[in-house]
Formats: sequence, C-alpha cells, structure tokens
Amino acid sequence: MNNLPLLLVPGLMCDHTVWNPLLPQLSPLHACSVVDHGDADSLSQMAVQLLQDAPPRFFMAGHSMGARVALEVLRIAPERVAGTALLDTGYLPKLSGPAGDDEVRKRMALLHIAQDQGVRAMALEWVQGMVHPDRLKDDELIERILTMFERKDATVFARQLHALIHRPDASDVLSSLRVPTLILCGRQDFWSPPSQHEAMHQLSPHATLAVIEEAGHMAPMERPEAVAAEMLRWLDTKN
Repeated sequence: MNNLPLLLVPGLMCDHTVWNPLLPQLSPLHACSVVDHGDADSLSQMAVQLLQDAPPRFFMAGHSMGARVALEVLRIAPERVAGTALLDTGYLPKLSGPAGDDEVRKRMALLHIAQDQGVRAMALEWVQGMVHPDRLKDDELIERILTMFERKDATVFARQLHALIHRPDASDVLSSLRVPTLILCGRQDFWSPPSQHEAMHQLSPHATLAVIEEAGHMAPMERPEAVAAEMLRWLDTKN
C-alpha cells in the first residue's frame, strides 16, 4: 500500500518546477509523476483528466489550485485515493458580494497584464505576494518561478482563472475524508493563510496540520526540506 504511485498536482500556471525540489526525498520511495492540466477550464475537468491517466490507486498531493483539483478527485472517485496532501490552498467557493467582486477584479487585472505585457510581466507582479518577503531578494528562486509561468501563455492563464473563479465548495469533501490527510501551508502564506488551513483542519479533524516556518505560498520551493519531511511523515501513515 505505501509504495503506491504519488501524483503531484500543480497550481495556477505551475508545473514540475514546484515539485522538483521535493523529489530527491520523495522519489526513492514512490513513483512520482506531475499532472498537466492541459487546456481544462474547470476544476472538475482537471480532476476527470487526472483520473483518466492515473493508476487504479494512488497517493495524491496538490499545491494551491492543484489541491482544489485533488479535492474534486476525491469527490468523484474517493475509492482510488490512498491518501492526500493539500498544500497552500483553500476550500470555499468565491465569496458573494463585494469580497467576491474584489477577488475577480484582482485576478482580471493580472490577466490583462499577461495579455498586454506578457506572462513574465504578470508573473513578476503575481510573485510579490506569493513568497516570504525575504525571498523576493532570492534571484534564483524568483527566476525559477518566472520561467515556470512563461512556459504557459495568457490563454492558459485565462482558462485556469475561470476554473478558480467558478470553484465549488469543497467543505463536504473535507468532512468526508477518511484517508491519511496532510493539510500544510507556509506561515507567511498571505494568499492562503494558516487560519484558512486551520478551518480546513476543523472540517477534517483526523488530518494532520503542518505550518512551515519562514515560507509563503510557494512553500514547496521555498522550504523543500521541511515540506518533504512533513510529506514523508504523511506517506508513512498506515491505512
């Protein structure tokens, strides 16, 4: 059971780059593969695509939007998932009223930058609130993030934003989880803060909650050793 494959689900405009720093510790124990969302424009479509290509049973870790995809996988086919890790993410739908309108406005502003100035210009704006403030001076880390975003175009960005804006409420999925579950975030994740993960943990009290110190939203890239250590503890949990 514990040697099942591990599917790694990336978030908005992300790819294998987010997960690569963890592979030296994870891949010796599990066959790891990174999911590609292709041209999907809804979380449920991303989940269906994942299941079409996935082995019969597997572990699954998702980061940011990827964790929301993981929750949709669990909604559709919970029997195929041996355990799940939900990193730097959320579970609620877009808020109604002014708060929801503000979220859409901010997301559309980034899309307009990507369309008018290019994806790299958008990513440079996006990353400002997505890593620990001290890491904004880490040129190597920031360049890896910018280069990752540049591999996708504004059309993909628009589709993935559509998926996030129209995301479903996953409260019921969290409350129904019965497999080993890790809920993890960076202490300085200002986009998906620890309080949000604490609320997720309250819905899934049997899950393990981990907060990575000195890390923002891109915790797997910022603090890979600490994140990998928590994931290894999760993967070692016996069903």
